[in-house]
Amino acid sequence: MSDKPHNEFTLKEALKAMIEQYRLKGKLHQNRIQHLWEKLMGPSVASYTREVRLNRNKLYLTIDSAALRQELSYGKDKIKKILNEQLGEEYIQDVIIR
Repeated sequence: MSDKPHNEFTLKEALKAMIEQYRLKGKLHQNRIQHLWEKLMGPSVASYTREVRLNRNKLYLTIDSAALRQELSYGKDKIKKILNEQLGEEYIQDVIIR
């Protein structure tokens, strides 16, 4: 049995409950992914990326270069894996490159 009374939470538990209650997880992940994109993919890929958007567990990438779009499409599973590792959970289910 825990030393704390049943109505007390750690700050981490309270924040997690609040995020779930107000359905903020997607928005938090969206923000993290946008900041991680250049760091993980490099400045050259980031410069051709017009949009990085998360919607209903799908990551939408808008890429200005047709050649880069084609190359990234071969690595969609790797992109998904890397970003999910950074998020700490299997949140992204699919990567759609346009």
